[in-house]
Amino acid sequence: MPKYMLIESRDPFESNDVGFSYELASGLAKAGNEVTLFLVQNGVLPVRKGAKVDSLTSVIRAGVKVLADEFSLQERGIDKARMAAGIEAAPMEVAVDHLAAGHKTLWH
Repeated sequence: MPKYMLIESRDPFESNDVGFSYELASGLAKAGNEVTLFLVQNGVLPVRKGAKVDSLTSVIRAGVKVLADEFSLQERGIDKARMAAGIEAAPMEVAVDHLAAGHKTLWH
């Protein structure tokens, strides 16, 4: 089974392109692939409880593992305890591990 990692650095509140990344992640997962969506930089903004990003919720429901970069969270004042369900905080090393393991990777 192919393994994918999509890295999203954009804020979905400012960029409509983010929705395409979320749709791609969902589609890959629904096709039976192992998919991780790693949120970095402003891509972590929708992880806050109550942020009202239905498309991110759909990604989680599709079986995509959603990770948020710990440093990006810290820089934006987002407390890990206030993150929405289904999203985990992770260090950037996790992304490096995925790359080293040969996961097919797209950075947006």
